[in-house]
Amino acid sequence: MTSARPADSSHSQGGSQGQGYGTPAEQHYHPPQAYPTPPAPPGNAPTVGQQPTQQRSGSGTGSAPGASGPSTQGGGVRRPRTGARTVPRVRKARLRVAKADPWSVMKVSFLLSIALGICTVIAVSVLWMVMDGMGVFSTIGETITQATETDNDSGFDLESFLSLPRVLIFTSVIAVIDVVLATALATLGAFLYNLSAGFVGGVEVTLAEDE
Repeated sequence: MTSARPADSSHSQGGSQGQGYGTPAEQHYHPPQAYPTPPAPPGNAPTVGQQPTQQRSGSGTGSAPGASGPSTQGGGVRRPRTGARTVPRVRKARLRVAKADPWSVMKVSFLLSIALGICTVIAVSVLWMVMDGMGVFSTIGETITQATETDNDSGFDLESFLSLPRVLIFTSVIAVIDVVLATALATLGAFLYNLSAGFVGGVEVTLAEDE
């Protein structure tokens, strides 16, 4: 009787150990690894095969800071509007021309008047060639010659009077006079503007810039 009880107690202990070993709470399965796990780098940067703790904790709750996307109070996700048009803003600056430098005005007006004189000479020469090719001078010249012809005089020759060299010389003289007059008038206008700006403040200009 006394020898059977330790056997029963050992059997009961073995059975309880066998049942405890088979429970899922105490059973841990570790799969075999082909390569050893590399050591964790310093800092909070996750390695390959590891997930960030912030994302892992945020996947369970919707109010975690790692949750992606803005959320409203009702739980829905706010999506940006794709068809909305952005209106460009315009910055405006109000400036005043207080003074015009007469020397700079004179230089600019001189160069512009020279360019205008050259363009005038070229335009007159091209116009003369076109009219001469169309026979305008010959037709008008014959009519004027017949009208002014007398017994002692052959009449006025328009073609010789309006020859190309004479026309170009006359146009060049007009261009030179235009250069002198334009430069002088622009410089005088700068002086007059400075005098008037001292009394009324000058011309106000509003500048706008699109952002």
